[in-house]
Amino acid sequence: MVKRDNAVDLVGLLSVEGQDLAASWVGEVTGSLGGRVSAAELNRELRELYEALVDALRKGATDVHSEHMSEVRAHLTELSRNRARQGFSPSETAVSVFALKRVLEPVLERGTADDVRAYLRLSRILDSLGLFTIETYTQTRDELITAQAEQLLELSTPVVRLWDGVIAVPLVGTLDSARTQVVMEKLLQALVDTGSEQAIIDITGVPAVDTQVAQHLLKTIVAARLMGAECTVSGISPQIAQTIVALGIEFDGIVTKASLADALKLALRRSGVDMVAHTGAQR
Repeated sequence: MVKRDNAVDLVGLLSVEGQDLAASWVGEVTGSLGGRVSAAELNRELRELYEALVDALRKGATDVHSEHMSEVRAHLTELSRNRARQGFSPSETAVSVFALKRVLEPVLERGTADDVRAYLRLSRILDSLGLFTIETYTQTRDELITAQAEQLLELSTPVVRLWDGVIAVPLVGTLDSARTQVVMEKLLQALVDTGSEQAIIDITGVPAVDTQVAQHLLKTIVAARLMGAECTVSGISPQIAQTIVALGIEFDGIVTKASLADALKLALRRSGVDMVAHTGAQR
């Protein structure tokens, strides 16, 4: 008895005469995605993937990480990244691979024992490709979440110019180490960009401060001083003041004010601005 070649069996399974299995695959996936991907885009993605898979199997590829599967991996990476950006779930992404197994099931009804064995081998390969798809999807999703978090940090930490030579960072919401690091970087860069010598860190909208956050704020103030700028902290609530005292955090040498308005008055006075003259001019 002549032993049939595995690659021939697998390619033959995907090349049934008179049937366009790629078209059936596209139709199966289209229904599962609810029309949220255009028919033209889906047809292109899956037909290119189908051709790459057949070519890899023809060359003898049996493992997702083999050299012959490089083009298949490239197509799956593109597909997975697109689905992650489009907001699909991991299962909706993986179905693009697993649906091919369902398309091949009718072939087995009239197939031989060799066809069944070929299907089982191909099924294992498709399972591996599906896992690769999910891993790539997850990696892309994590990258998107990290990028969005960084953008939110930037947006939630504005640096505003209150007066010539005076800038302020109004903070609202919970502070953590990552956000206080962004505060330091943006404040120091703003001092360079504007040439300001007075900076105000307003924490009126911050509900709580712990030891680590307080230490980051202190480092920010010290760094600003090294650049020739004076910092004032405004908006310290009674609760935060009690916490700072209870934690034993030393704010010696750092000027604090109850409100942003008071801190601005101090900063203007330090800058040599005649507040009386400006007040009179506005009347």
